[in-house]
Formats: sequence, C-alpha cells, structure tokens
Amino acid sequence: RSWGQKGKSDALDALALALYGYERYESLPLFQKQEPQRLKLAALAQRRHDLNQMLVQEKNRLKSPQCDPWVFESCQLLIQTLTQQISSLTQEIETIISSNPVLSAQQKVLETIPGVGPVVASLLQAHLPELGHLNRRQIASLCGLAPYPFESGQKVGYRKTKGGRVQVRNILFMAAMAARRSNSPLKAFYEKLISNGKKKMVALTALMRKIIVIANAKLKPLTLPEFSFLQHS
Repeated sequence: RSWGQKGKSDALDALALALYGYERYESLPLFQKQEPQRLKLAALAQRRHDLNQMLVQEKNRLKSPQCDPWVFESCQLLIQTLTQQISSLTQEIETIISSNPVLSAQQKVLETIPGVGPVVASLLQAHLPELGHLNRRQIASLCGLAPYPFESGQKVGYRKTKGGRVQVRNILFMAAMAARRSNSPLKAFYEKLISNGKKKMVALTALMRKIIVIANAKLKPLTLPEFSFLQHS
C-alpha cells in the first residue's frame, strides 16, 4: 500500500516483492543453503516435536473419565507406537550429530551449560543453526527473548519480549527450569533476580536469555562459514 498499490494478484505481489528487495537489498542478508545433514536434523527434530504433541494429546484422552474401553485400548496402542517412533527419531538424531565432527563438537560444548542436556542441545542445533554466528542481541532477538521498549510520548510502558522462534523458546524454557534447580551460577543468577523483586516468569525469561547468550558465545570458535553473512547483517 505504501507503494500506491491497490488490490491483490500474483503480478502485484511479484512487483511488491521486487520493490521491497530494491529498496532494502543492502540491509537484507542473502539466503544461504544449509548442509544436507543440518536440513535432515531439522526435519527429524520437527517430526519429533509433532509426535510429542500427539503423544500428549493421546495421554490426555486416556485420562478422560468417560473413556470407552475400546477407545482406551486404542489410545494405549497409539501411545506405544508414538513412544517407539519418538525413541527411534531420538536415536537417529544422535547418530547424525555423532557422525558429524562439527555437530558433535558443538553438542559437547552445549552440554556443559547447566540445564542443557543431550536432548535440549540437539534440538537447539536443529532449530537454531545460526547459534554461534550472531552477536548476543541478535541471538536473543531471534529466540524471542529480547525486551523491546513500549513507549509513546511521556508514557513509558513495561518492556516486553515478543516474536522469535516459538520452538526454540519452548526448548530454552525447559533448560531454564532445569538450570534454576541446578547447583550453578545460573541458579544464583535466577535467585538474585527473585530477591530483587522480579516476578518468577520475568526472572525465568532472563535466565532463558542468559542461557542462549552463553551458548552463542561458547559456540563462536566452532562456527562454520555457512552463516557468516549474518555476522555483519
């Protein structure tokens, strides 16, 4: 609309995209194709996530007080199948990571962070291949953990986090929950925020942001050139 276009068609959409690229090409990074193994890793991790959601749904149906015996048996069979599929996917993900020197090295580094176990580390590699290639503000923003101002005139609203990759944020939530129970500096960081009057969810979000910033810094020496264009975007 800002270009004066009205209506919608394939031709108008194409023109709008061309104008967008013409206007902002200097600040937009070019698409870079990932390695086949990273693409497969992302596909398997996504499938594992989908099956986990289905597993939760079936377990909830199993707990229904009005569950018919036939339905109950059907849910049990499906739960067994889903559990086996998830286990097979997890093993395949581990095989891909262990067979790739870079992924394997990154996996070991990520697992040194409190709250980050083998599953969380592998999922971060699958859903966040940019990890280790961005600065601390960029990686926090990409994960939806960067606080943005909410101001207008003299009004100064509460800074909020928004956007980002939902799956990565969910993964970091699990890591933060584990980290706050660990005997580590991350637990002390969380408890200090609470003692300073921060709400639990605010402190937990700050802990999530700290975990991903630490992970990003630790992986910088191990990064590949595939996302080097993001370093100066």
